[in-house]
Amino acid sequence: MKIIVTGSLGNISKPLTIELIEKGHDVTVISSSPERISEIESLGAKAAIGTMEDVDFLTETFTGADIVYAMEALNAGVFFDHNIDFIQANIQIAKNYKEAIERSGVKNIIHLSSIGAHMESGNGILKFHHEAEKVLNELPENVSIKFMRPVGFYYNMFAFIPTIKSQNAIIQNYGGDDREPWVSTIDIASAIAEEIEKPFNGREIRYIASEEISPNEIAETLGEAIEKSDLKWITISDEDLLDNLIKVGMNPETAKGYVEMNIARRSSVLYEDYFKNRPVLGKTKVKDFAKDFAKVYQNE
Repeated sequence: MKIIVTGSLGNISKPLTIELIEKGHDVTVISSSPERISEIESLGAKAAIGTMEDVDFLTETFTGADIVYAMEALNAGVFFDHNIDFIQANIQIAKNYKEAIERSGVKNIIHLSSIGAHMESGNGILKFHHEAEKVLNELPENVSIKFMRPVGFYYNMFAFIPTIKSQNAIIQNYGGDDREPWVSTIDIASAIAEEIEKPFNGREIRYIASEEISPNEIAETLGEAIEKSDLKWITISDEDLLDNLIKVGMNPETAKGYVEMNIARRSSVLYEDYFKNRPVLGKTKVKDFAKDFAKVYQNE
């Protein structure tokens, strides 16, 4: 099948591309960086260089495809850009995808959504996933969409490194012994590759998770990997976390959204729909990720 992969060679799109090529598919990877062309081609895929803001480019690239894997992807520094409305920027990308899908005539879409997309409000920065799903659901009924809803990514734990180094602690506005789901991007890629080869039929939702683990267990596992057996997870107030995020330069509105997202996970409302539709857990566990975490920790 001819498959379009958005997200360049990121943490999900690269392993997805590799798996799809191994399975014999014709894969085109969209990237905004011309420097990525040789790496994309070395995997056996074609490169399409352009942006998610360019609807004409998206339309041309989508035309003739059997399946499009669509994800909203802004650069890593966007949380600290005070000139960008993070939520609205992502919603606009979804609108661009919708227009390009309509104009190109592609009929099968896999969309990377998220935990919390079932919530209209109270989900903080995850709100854009709810809105993006709503935008894509406006497509004609003959366009089939699989909404993939992964939980929190393991690699988000890299954000814990600064306070581990400075205060020997992971510091958030939630914590304790209640388990919550996390996921490896490798397992997300595998789930998407699996769904690509299944029939498409209307609108479907699939949650993706690798392990259900508590904050205190995470601190213990990461502490063991970096040889800090006394590493603790410390819970602070919402106000203190917001203040800390703003002090390190995060866009204040994005910081508010991050804190609100954590409030939703603390109250478990974020996971209500997940637990109603609990998936089979993936293969990659936190102990596996902790090896990569330790390497990054030692190099920072």
